[in-house]
Amino acid sequence: MKDFDDACCSNASPNPHLLDLTSPARRQMLAGGLGAAALAGLPLPAAAVSAASGAGRAAKVPIGFDPISVSQLDQVRVPAGYRAELLYAWGDPVSDGPAYRADGGNSAAEQRLQSGSHHDGMHFFPFVEGRKLSSTHGLMCINHEYTDDGLLHTGGMADWSAEKVAKSQAAHGVSVIEVKEEGGRWQVVRPSAYARRITAQSAITVSGPAAGSAGLKTAQDPHGRLIFGTFNNCAMGHTPWGTYLTCEENFNGYFKAGKSATPDEKRYGINDKTAGYRWHEFDERFDAAKHPNEPHRFGWVVEIDPWNPMQPPVKRTALGRIKHEGATVTLAADGRVVVYMGDDERFEYIYKYVSKGIYQPGDRAANASLLDEGTLYVAKFGEEGKGRWVALEHGKNGLTAENGFADQAQVLIRTRQAADQVGATKMDRPEWIAVHPKSGEVYVSLTNNVKRGTSEVPGLNAANPRADNVFGHIVRWREAPAKGRHDAGSLDFEWDIFLLAGDPQHPEASRRGNIKGDAFGSPDGLWFDAAGRLWIQTDVSTSVLNQGDYARLGNNQMLVADVATGQVKRFLTGPKGCEITGITSTPDGRTLFVNIQHPGEPASERSEPAKATAISHWPHSQFPETPAGRPRSGTVVIRREDGGVVGG
Repeated sequence: MKDFDDACCSNASPNPHLLDLTSPARRQMLAGGLGAAALAGLPLPAAAVSAASGAGRAAKVPIGFDPISVSQLDQVRVPAGYRAELLYAWGDPVSDGPAYRADGGNSAAEQRLQSGSHHDGMHFFPFVEGRKLSSTHGLMCINHEYTDDGLLHTGGMADWSAEKVAKSQAAHGVSVIEVKEEGGRWQVVRPSAYARRITAQSAITVSGPAAGSAGLKTAQDPHGRLIFGTFNNCAMGHTPWGTYLTCEENFNGYFKAGKSATPDEKRYGINDKTAGYRWHEFDERFDAAKHPNEPHRFGWVVEIDPWNPMQPPVKRTALGRIKHEGATVTLAADGRVVVYMGDDERFEYIYKYVSKGIYQPGDRAANASLLDEGTLYVAKFGEEGKGRWVALEHGKNGLTAENGFADQAQVLIRTRQAADQVGATKMDRPEWIAVHPKSGEVYVSLTNNVKRGTSEVPGLNAANPRADNVFGHIVRWREAPAKGRHDAGSLDFEWDIFLLAGDPQHPEASRRGNIKGDAFGSPDGLWFDAAGRLWIQTDVSTSVLNQGDYARLGNNQMLVADVATGQVKRFLTGPKGCEITGITSTPDGRTLFVNIQHPGEPASERSEPAKATAISHWPHSQFPETPAGRPRSGTVVIRREDGGVVGG
């Protein structure tokens, strides 16, 4: 395994040239080894391109398991007839790298060759074997959102140093690993020519309207076209041409502003206090007072080709600069590429991007610019269940030089301000977005917003109807139809509230919600399987988990909903102090991968090294063959004992 920082100068590539492999004349040469991205002529699984196949509501689907109870145990619990196994945890070697040290003693150089921490969004890319998409062999791209520096280093944040900053930066970003089922058990393939880590120091190119613009130029990069690093990688997306989209969310907390932050810095939450990562002390580019354009280089969607380790990632600026929670890709009726995105903060917005060009199956060269040339829109949710997408284009809707937007690059670098200008609807923390694989309905999780309806902030609206919205809700919409189906390229939509999360036993009626089935709060991850079952993952903050309003809801969990009936069943509960996030499956639906993030996290979100296992000892508490040291984020494999489709 090599990080791109090391691999950029190598002439050898473990992959054949994928552009050649996509030509029809070469496809017969692909016998059982190359990635699915190289066989663009083969049908992708239903979840890969969620183009709507029919207008109207989604049909009822079976949910074939008995739901489990809430839990406060320090383990991953699944229904009877299922089993969970650990696949890949923080510190595990990505390929043939160094082993994890349970005392946090791995160096920064070693961390660059190991799994990052705080696993989040991910996707399984199947190999092609016998001209079929494999359900036993593939590549996994896994986000590593942030670090708990109390766990990451032997002595925590004491004696802070350049080495500790380098290790923290190495634990952020993305893993690309090769995984395979052998002997009835999934494992990471080591060594693997595909495996690599992309970190907060990896070389990443820039494309789209903001590339090379004045706002992206820095002392380190006077051309504004080469950025080092991606971090706070939260949710994700994947494209029909076989690439991975990783999303930079809370990038602001890594930068230190001067004592008087600028209005633009304030709009993105950049201040002189930071989130405590202390990178600026040993990496000057994170001192925004000295390098004011450096924060502009983060908050983007980053495209990664997992099949070509020699290809550097690309920041796609046409998709806007926000605190990206995800980038869910689908196709419009005419074949244009549509990307739905949420900005995960209170009173922020929902966006979609529509490409100018048409997706061309099998033509990677034609698809290369689809995420660079198009229109970014922001959503307005009307009071009567109607909605409209408003274009964020320079020269339109007040986005002019007179209003502070000199060109389209400025519109994209200052996406939040552009959405403010056009009067978009302020939402209750828009997070993951999922498109039903058959009906084309779109669902978004709104995790919570305890400030909704309080003084000096926006009040209630139809799409965000609860004051002090501690439990959150899920909204769905149906794009206006074209050619007999919901068309993701439309500018008009109809919306409603799918459910209000809550505790049905809560003494306050407004906090009971309207869930049909098992209760939960703070919905975060959303994902549809091929049958149309909606999987819901929760992210209850450790500051309120199992107490107060959440006293009866247990540890964070994952549930399954039938969107036709609204029935919800609890499928999984996680260990103590964790978030459940990240979900993907094999094409046959018989293997599910789920991430367990930050088990044992205290309310402060930073552990004390001497009390590392005070809350959780996972995964060792459930998988005793793992080291008995600090709690670790990890990816688990979930399968039915009888080998059937998970959830069915």
